[in-house]
Amino acid sequence: MPGQPESQPSQLRKPIFIVGVGRSGSTVFQAMLSEHPNLAWLSALTGRLPDRLWATRLWMRAIDLPLVGSRLCRVIYPGECFDFWEHHVPGFSAPCRDLVAGDVTERTKQRLRRLLPQVLTERRNRLLVKLTGWPRIAFMREVFPDARFIHLIRDGRAVVNSMLNVDWWWGWRGPQNWRWGELTQAQQQEWEAHDRSFVALAAIEWKLLMDAFEQASESVDPGSYLEVTYKDLCSAPLELLQQVTTFCDLPWSPAFERSLTSYRLRNTNDKWQRELTPSQQQTLEEVLAPYLERYGYARSR
Repeated sequence: MPGQPESQPSQLRKPIFIVGVGRSGSTVFQAMLSEHPNLAWLSALTGRLPDRLWATRLWMRAIDLPLVGSRLCRVIYPGECFDFWEHHVPGFSAPCRDLVAGDVTERTKQRLRRLLPQVLTERRNRLLVKLTGWPRIAFMREVFPDARFIHLIRDGRAVVNSMLNVDWWWGWRGPQNWRWGELTQAQQQEWEAHDRSFVALAAIEWKLLMDAFEQASESVDPGSYLEVTYKDLCSAPLELLQQVTTFCDLPWSPAFERSLTSYRLRNTNDKWQRELTPSQQQTLEEVLAPYLERYGYARSR
């Protein structure tokens, strides 16, 4: 490595967590924010070597090398790294309910506080993590009290349609075998009222998770929690990322701005209207109706 060897920060200061329901656009949002030169992030390398975070730190240094760094970013890129989390916190990746402060053991707290600073470099001295599914906000805040949480929200109709088009959606197994716990009596009745439609079940899942996020957000100070939308990310990415960097206490630079202009975003929130039948669309909007109104999404009919 050219120049003087870098020192490694010993503590994790204000880690940044991107959270949200899966299929909400968090992958591209994470990719864009990870362009920031002061952010370190987890990747497939972290998952493959969960006990050797020095390898992730070396990668963070490598991508800052002149000329070759930008090419290296195309080889290994940011990810959720649930393999890493599951290795160190068994049950973390697919619990039957949200993880809360009371689930944090002293062993987990000390282990994560010792491990995660190991990925930081002198330049990349802030950590960016993405977690989808359950919020896990109260859990992470118990470990890192000064953490920042960015909740990316997307139109529930678009999320449901996307869920139905991935082979890893567990709803096909029925609510007795999925990841989100047993349905309440009201949720079961709603599902039955729509002939146990998988469209309805995916919509119930979105509502269930959005309720969990609303409850989890109450456990953090307003200054530590920010809600942004996929729609705004697509329509005004620079403005939204400026809001995010301000919230995270990250400097804005011309180089960071230039890196963001390479992303070409297109809002695909309306795909559900083309890919679902009229009957399925009606079911979807009936199940989501009060939540669409709550989050400011107009019904199509």
